[in-house]
Amino acid sequence: MSSHNDNLPAGLAIPAALPADVLTPDTEQYDVVVVGFGIAGGCAALEAARSGARVLLLEKAAVHGGTSSMSGGHFYLGGGTAVQQATGHDDSVEAMAGYLMASTKDPDEEKIRAYCEGSVAHFDWLEALGFEFERSYFPGKAVIQPGTEGLMFTGNEKVWPFRDQVAPAPRGHKVPVPGDTEGTKIVMDLLREQVEKAGVEVRYETGATNLVVDGDPANGRVVGLAWKSFDQTGVIRAGGVVVAAGGFVMNADMVARYTPALGSKLFTLGSTYDDGLGIRLGESVGAALENMEEPFITAPFYPPSSRCKGIIVNKDGQRFVAEDSYHARTSYHVMQQPDAVAYLIVDSEHLGEDHMPLVPLKDGFETLEEMEAGLGMPAGSLVKTVTGYNDNAAAGEDPDFHKHPDWIAPQTAGPWAVLDLSLGVALYAGFTIGGMATTVDGEVRRTDGSVVPGLYAAGACAANIAQDGAGYCSGTQLGEGSFFGRRAGRHAATR
Repeated sequence: MSSHNDNLPAGLAIPAALPADVLTPDTEQYDVVVVGFGIAGGCAALEAARSGARVLLLEKAAVHGGTSSMSGGHFYLGGGTAVQQATGHDDSVEAMAGYLMASTKDPDEEKIRAYCEGSVAHFDWLEALGFEFERSYFPGKAVIQPGTEGLMFTGNEKVWPFRDQVAPAPRGHKVPVPGDTEGTKIVMDLLREQVEKAGVEVRYETGATNLVVDGDPANGRVVGLAWKSFDQTGVIRAGGVVVAAGGFVMNADMVARYTPALGSKLFTLGSTYDDGLGIRLGESVGAALENMEEPFITAPFYPPSSRCKGIIVNKDGQRFVAEDSYHARTSYHVMQQPDAVAYLIVDSEHLGEDHMPLVPLKDGFETLEEMEAGLGMPAGSLVKTVTGYNDNAAAGEDPDFHKHPDWIAPQTAGPWAVLDLSLGVALYAGFTIGGMATTVDGEVRRTDGSVVPGLYAAGACAANIAQDGAGYCSGTQLGEGSFFGRRAGRHAATR
């Protein structure tokens, strides 16, 4: 193992790149080798094969699907999809791009424009796999459509300041499976059928272990990879390698180094194989990494949506976020508060039935003064915050955080409930967002901006549109994973 791994924890070790002379004249050869059969890898393999390439797809698990198959099935799509049109929602490429540019931390305009300009065609491509998004709209505020509705708002489009900058449109397209898990499985099953039909060779229980480089790993060309399946090992010559091996949420050493908030206090959203190996393979040939310190962390407190009319405060009794924000935006701001402590205060009129068990009820109080004392807040702080909020709310206003009028209501009907949004109390779930820097075609970039010839990345091990929890919209991971996966597969095939 190379010297830069000395004294590193095992989970941070970078697999040494192998020299090209490990490839012999009789080494098996493919035009494109894809690592990982989640949504990004499956789309990359399919597009590469449809472009005429001879393609091999390696999957470490015994089945296809990866972490994608565990998700609810949201694709962030817009610009006038058939579902948007059928449900009477105007959207344009300009509006979608404007919103993503406004809500993304450090937006890559070329990628955002490509994604938005290609969104309707990508919607059609997904449906051509053999399913249809239902032509229906769910108007409520939920984490995901409860039934089979095809469309809902899944970002901060209606949240200030974005709603003043760009006309809001719903873009959360959900596959027609009720409930909030495993919706994507039907897409992955169809993708597997299409991949096999297109002639892709798929090997399960086979993982990549090292990249093969012609020349110096710091500036050479990727020409193949080494693999392992149980006790068998081997090498493959490849015209292009697409790494789509998932994020790093299951790698405790990488989480501790990059995203410590994703540590022991929460439920991780990932499969066993989200171990960051794909990212570390990239590092072995000089890949630059982006947004590695930005986790997606969330503990939704709605539904019922009436709770969005309540008041969120920190341990000092101060508000810090608009309560109608998308749940990950709220959680992002909770993480920035002292000790990551926060409470949702809601009166008995707005508490509603207990749908969302992730955020527990801490206590109930007959008066605001008792609540302030019971939560150990500075004297007068909470009373002042709630009274000020209620006075403004009575006039339908929120001058402090510009909450949408739909979610403004005085919280005056005692007793009051306190729900605990604090990290370590509420059940936060999370995954990693960061990964390899890539071009719009999925080519992996080095720190100087040049590309690593022959190497591509897509899905959760690449950095694309999603950059942090504050700007995240549900459906971005599947949307960009499938979209940029397709582009990487096509580009790798034509090279």
